[in-house]
Amino acid sequence: MSVHIQPISELTHRATHALIQELGIVDTIRFLNQFRSGRGNYTVEREQLFEGLSVRDIVTEIKARRTGSASQGAPAG
Repeated sequence: MSVHIQPISELTHRATHALIQELGIVDTIRFLNQFRSGRGNYTVEREQLFEGLSVRDIVTEIKARRTGSASQGAPAG
């Protein structure tokens, strides 16, 4: 038995077409966008963003933002 392997460009075209037929163009784009690569280095950014904060500090800040109150000692932003 022989298996025909399509070039990735053909597979991508066929899959995109199938998604558009099933979901429509807007939902297809929304679906495909979740697989796009981001930019930057999140590891470095995360270390800078949370430098000097404990997990407890971060959780407190999240809870404060959810309730709309300001948390003392935690950075805003």
